[in-house]
Amino acid sequence: MNQPAPPPLPDDPSTAYFWEGTRAGELRILRCRSCGFYVHMPRPVCRNCQSMDLAGEKVSGKATLYAFTETHKAFHPFFVSRVPYLLATVELAEQPHLHFLTNLVGIAEADVRIGMQLEVAFEELSPEIVIPVFRPVAAMAEGSVAS
Repeated sequence: MNQPAPPPLPDDPSTAYFWEGTRAGELRILRCRSCGFYVHMPRPVCRNCQSMDLAGEKVSGKATLYAFTETHKAFHPFFVSRVPYLLATVELAEQPHLHFLTNLVGIAEADVRIGMQLEVAFEELSPEIVIPVFRPVAAMAEGSVAS
């Protein structure tokens, strides 16, 4: 049986910087050019200073685990073979409360700890679609690849 195709990328020019970044192996987040505040989820106005001068900027990919859950239901047919998987909210190192929703990889649910240090990795779902996932920093140091 054929594997279903991954869900298509959103047809949204306001997130093009993000998907271009993931294909280049970079995590990019909107940042206000007026006050330097990171804005995520993408929107046209800085919630800190109300400037409309925002641009995608590469971030370090370092994060702390804020929350997680293990899910046993795929949100799309492409992901059925991956259940169960870990969904997580991570706080990116660049700014307090800069949260990012992602998957945890390279770790079993029983070993996950709130506050653990994470780093971004990138998983290619198709040539056009590369998603950022996070794994424990120790796993990155061992040179393992995203699962």
